[in-house]
Amino acid sequence: MTSARWWGWLEPRRVRPLSPAAIARLEEELGGPLPLTPPVALDAVDVPPPQLPAGFEQRLRETAAVATDRLARVGHAAGKGYVDLMRMRSGDATDAPDAVVFPGSAEEVAATLELCSRQRVAVIPFGGGTSVVGGVTPVRNRCEAAISLDLERLDRLVVDRTSLTATFGPGLRGPRAEARLQARGLTLGHFPQSFELATIGGYVATRSAGQASTGYGRIDDLVHGLRLVAPAGELRAADVPASAAGPSLRELVVGSEGALGAIVEATLSVRPLPERRRYEGWSFETFAEGADALRTLVQAGEEPDVARLSDADETRLTFALGSTGSVAARAGRMYLRARGHANGCLAILGFEGDAHGVDRRRRNVAARLRGRGAVALGTRPGSAWLASRYAGPYTRDELLDRGLIVETLETAATWTRLDGLYRAVGDAIRPTLAPALVGCHVSHLYADGASLYFTFIARADRERPLEQWRAVKRAASDAIVAHGGTITHHHGVGRDHLPWMRDEVGELGIDVLAAAKARLDPAGVMNPGKLLPVDHA
Repeated sequence: MTSARWWGWLEPRRVRPLSPAAIARLEEELGGPLPLTPPVALDAVDVPPPQLPAGFEQRLRETAAVATDRLARVGHAAGKGYVDLMRMRSGDATDAPDAVVFPGSAEEVAATLELCSRQRVAVIPFGGGTSVVGGVTPVRNRCEAAISLDLERLDRLVVDRTSLTATFGPGLRGPRAEARLQARGLTLGHFPQSFELATIGGYVATRSAGQASTGYGRIDDLVHGLRLVAPAGELRAADVPASAAGPSLRELVVGSEGALGAIVEATLSVRPLPERRRYEGWSFETFAEGADALRTLVQAGEEPDVARLSDADETRLTFALGSTGSVAARAGRMYLRARGHANGCLAILGFEGDAHGVDRRRRNVAARLRGRGAVALGTRPGSAWLASRYAGPYTRDELLDRGLIVETLETAATWTRLDGLYRAVGDAIRPTLAPALVGCHVSHLYADGASLYFTFIARADRERPLEQWRAVKRAASDAIVAHGGTITHHHGVGRDHLPWMRDEVGELGIDVLAAAKARLDPAGVMNPGKLLPVDHA
């Protein structure tokens, strides 16, 4: 089983806890004391007895390794979204799978799926368990029982240095995959905030976007070939540079979220390790000015590899949760006030590559940004961001301990619609949660638009926290649809975005996806209740 704690992120924590000053600031912003509200003990978690059909566990054990102990089942009962964490913290693991299966080969995956399909047992493919949209929560629908298909044993790596591709097993976690590549002088360059736990298969199944995707590309840009094992058989997308052989089967599999089958192999682009990295901070007077400056960079082909622009509220929140009392921090705030950026917006820009290329690109970008009134802050903010780039989930765990609702949502739109979308979503969230801290940042740039990533923090309704979350999710998602954004830029559909899936792809689009599922998964056992509305799943 994963090394994650049963209700949250990794243990032991590897980041500094919130300071007393940060907690005091949150209490000031959110209207009073924030007492500790710890989760229940593991022994108090409600885990129903396994409900596997008679004799089924024995047949499973003849196929692959199986675990049915309490810890394994609880550890595979949910992902890492707010709904998942609140249910687990309260002791509700009633959705836990009836067994956890650990196949050691594609053949064992195929045998497991054949058995489950014949017996109508739901199969939930499981990588790092980091879904924040309910993507790995077991849903049985019309199935008799459910298993979690943990792919961690499928972890091989074969590198083609000549072609600059690598073929990965789906169970390889981000750090191990990167360490193996770096030992060969290569990198995948894919670093989502979930990097410490997420797997290659999870990246592909959810169309993940790493923090450096502006430079390296989203995972869907990196996929060259795939193998998918479905109940109906094996589907392959050939590893070739390009093909005109009809619509892309690769595109059908990427983002399929385990609803069509289990990814057992993925061939991805890799790159030589960068010779140099430079990360630095900039300040813009307003979010709109900063976003427009980033637009000019990407449309001129001069975008950094990492480009993150926080609005004024997120910039303030970043300082509130960080080391705001240090001499350097106070001096930095005084400097920005003197430059007219007291309520400015922080941007982190990162450049990677050969030394000459990094210096050239950085000089060109700096000249453009200064021409737009941006203030250079040097490398200290960039280095601080780089050192804490995976800290968000740990901070969220601490904030949940303080009885807060902490959630993120993301979208993307064209540059023309981006500002209206930004304002509409913020306006939808704030009155639903007031008082609340609501911040947003741009984190992925495209020639025609950008992503928006919102974070909000408020006091949780102690009696009805999930109803509170649903009200916010509904208001924000309705605003996204109404203002021309996508319902999900990189978190996937899972369960949480299903109500808006028809708005995204249309009724005919749903029918096309449902037809593919019906052919690949005739019994409907693959990750039921995800990706497709229940009436089509």
